[in-house]
Formats: sequence, structure tokens, C-alpha cells
Amino acid sequence: MTVIADTPKPPYYAVIFTSIRSQTDNGYNKMAEKMMTLAQQQPGFLGVESAREGVGITVSYWQNLQDIKHWKANTEHLEAQETGRKLWYEAYRVRIAKVEKDYGL
Repeated sequence: MTVIADTPKPPYYAVIFTSIRSQTDNGYNKMAEKMMTLAQQQPGFLGVESAREGVGITVSYWQNLQDIKHWKANTEHLEAQETGRKLWYEAYRVRIAKVEKDYGL
């Protein structure tokens, strides 16, 4: 995986997951790896970028809103979401945005 996602020409969508982790791991790293692998196998997945230093920010890119809806409803992802609410996160926020312009080096 590259540090900066190689996304297609817009429009496409970004799911921005911002979080503050709890102090315990309780399988978080293993599940995060599993979810990354699973997300990459989903229809419409375009890429991901992630950083953590205190506040974690993960941005995943998707072809359309329906693909995002399917990913959110994936059974294994639902289990990870529930465990996240119970064990791994003190706070989080999910934002979904339409990318209309994309440029860079």
C-alpha cells in the first residue's frame, strides 16, 4: 500500500474516520489489519490513507455511495464496529464527502 492513495479522476467519495483510541489494544491491531484487507476486496474500493498521532485519521476512497453502504453493512465490518464502540475508541466521527477535484504531484 502506498502512503498516498492513487485515486481515479473525480468524482468519487471519501469516508473520513477520525478517532481517539482507548488505552487498551485487546486485538485492535489484528482487527485493523483484517479490516484493511477486507476493505480492499470490496466492490468500489479505490484506496486508503491513514495517520495516527494522538488523533487517528483514516480516509478511504470509494466509487459511489452504494459501495460505502455495502461496506458499512459487511458482517465482519459490523462486528469490528461494535467492538470498536465497546473497547477501542474513546471517541470517533465518520464523515462522508464527495471528491470533486483532485490534483497534486
